Amino acid sequence: MSDTRTTSVAVLGTGIMGAAMARNLARAGLSVSAWNRTREKAEPLAADGVRIADAPADAVHGADVVLTMLHDGPAALETMRSAAAGLRPGTVWAQAGTVGLDGFGSLAAFAREQGLTLVDSPVLGTRQPAEAGKLTVLAAGPRTARPALAPVLEAVGSRTVWVGDDATSGAATRLKLVLNSWVLTVTHGTAEALALAQGLGVDPAAFLDAVADGPLDMGYLRTKARLLLDGALTPPSFATSTAEKDARLIVDAGASAGVRMDVAAAGAERFRRAVEQGHGDEDMVASYFASFDR
Repeated sequence: MSDTRTTSVAVLGTGIMGAAMARNLARAGLSVSAWNRTREKAEPLAADGVRIADAPADAVHGADVVLTMLHDGPAALETMRSAAAGLRPGTVWAQAGTVGLDGFGSLAAFAREQGLTLVDSPVLGTRQPAEAGKLTVLAAGPRTARPALAPVLEAVGSRTVWVGDDATSGAATRLKLVLNSWVLTVTHGTAEALALAQGLGVDPAAFLDAVADGPLDMGYLRTKARLLLDGALTPPSFATSTAEKDARLIVDAGASAGVRMDVAAAGAERFRRAVEQGHGDEDMVASYFASFDR
């Protein structure tokens, strides 16, 4: 096990994922400071020994590792610019949010300007694995950064998939977009199948029983279906508004590579309609509601 006694971590962004990560870092014995744009959302972490900072620069002052878990690329860049006065050259920056290719490019440029050691490290997982410290971390970054980062990765995840030594390649971000394209497709498939069952008067249990234990069955189908059928969409595992953002990043990434992402584009529109109907803070399987007029 890595020595965690001297590792200090600043977590910028304490939403669904960031709060769980900060809590697990503190429970692992690391010295943790946290900042969130809305301070009230970060304050409950004080009970777990996390120091709550009033400003990004205060949070990152003296930190060995800065972990950003913010909504998108522009939010991450704005926050890191605000943190610049507290950063020191060589600080390891673990960029864990889903920011897309354009967003990541801007962040990599900022890291070069500030002399930071960037690790592209988006995570695979939602609320429950984040709270359990069981995320899968997709990582690309220099080997020299790995000793400082090791206790952080051990605290927040059960597995780290290293996909390269050069963070600026965006290799981990590219892999995350591919994985999210699959996750969102399955989510919409579940939502639409259950919406069609509702429309046709088919018992959802009959649908789930028909695919049970066969090649069409999968754990994710059952997890999302259960959330919807039980009306347990809040608190979300992954919010509909965030899923819409990710879907649009996937479409943009495909366009940059000459790949048409027709399903992702249609899915982004479904998420938009669900958000417009008031389901933005619910679990993303609320895509279901986009199948019906309000």
